[in-house]
Amino acid sequence: MATEIEFGAQSDTGCVRENNEDSYRVAPEMSLFVLSDGMGGLESGEVASRMAVDTVLEHCREAEANPSLPFAGENIQGICGASNRLASAIRLANEVVYRAAQQGAGQRGMGATVVAVRFADERMSVAHVGDSRIYRLRGGELEQLTQDHSFVAEQVRRGKMTAEEAGSSTMQNVLVRALGIDAAVEVDVSEELVIEGDTILLCSDGLTRELSDAQIAAVLGECANAQEAAGRLVDLAKQAGGGDNVTVIVLRHAAKPVGAFARIGKWFKNSA
Repeated sequence: MATEIEFGAQSDTGCVRENNEDSYRVAPEMSLFVLSDGMGGLESGEVASRMAVDTVLEHCREAEANPSLPFAGENIQGICGASNRLASAIRLANEVVYRAAQQGAGQRGMGATVVAVRFADERMSVAHVGDSRIYRLRGGELEQLTQDHSFVAEQVRRGKMTAEEAGSSTMQNVLVRALGIDAAVEVDVSEELVIEGDTILLCSDGLTRELSDAQIAAVLGECANAQEAAGRLVDLAKQAGGGDNVTVIVLRHAAKPVGAFARIGKWFKNSA
């Protein structure tokens, strides 16, 4: 049996914002999926998120062609080479956004979140900075695989604020970690075992501000395919108010009785 990743993705400006500061990239030929939410106002957020996702893809693509390509920053002990490469790509993205932010006063304060996953055999590398999220639906249970790098999330983790208080706080937009703010950034990386039937969701906070975990789980469980689920989640977020840009990537892991060439054909069909 060959492993195949079905994917769907959708991004929308929402009902309030004038421009979309979210960006995403899918590279099924590398089993790599990346999403970023920019910040900084005007066009700065758009620029930052686009730089972030493009840099991650470019670095991983270069490493595919040249496995001896140097890593950015120190390797993290206890994780595989693919996970360290993903962390390296995000560190480079931080450098690119940081340099751009220093170029002029109009771009100072620009930054971005990033979430990325990469599949290798039956494992998945998960990497992120900021408050965009990655979830896994398994057996009907939705689990958040990332921890928000936000002020309110840290207060909740320290027991100084309840989840309900965090949800209504005016400090929700305050990040304690993001791309482009400092010359270097710490990247959170983990590795997960992937089993047949798992559904993975990457999303910006425009989704999670509008929909509960229960609503998200219901859509992921009910929709027949990944693209349908992505579209439905975005539509529901807009119906709930659409106060921010909303972007989602839905991934489904399944074992299929197909050969390598058939699998590659399906990937390129989905990416067209």
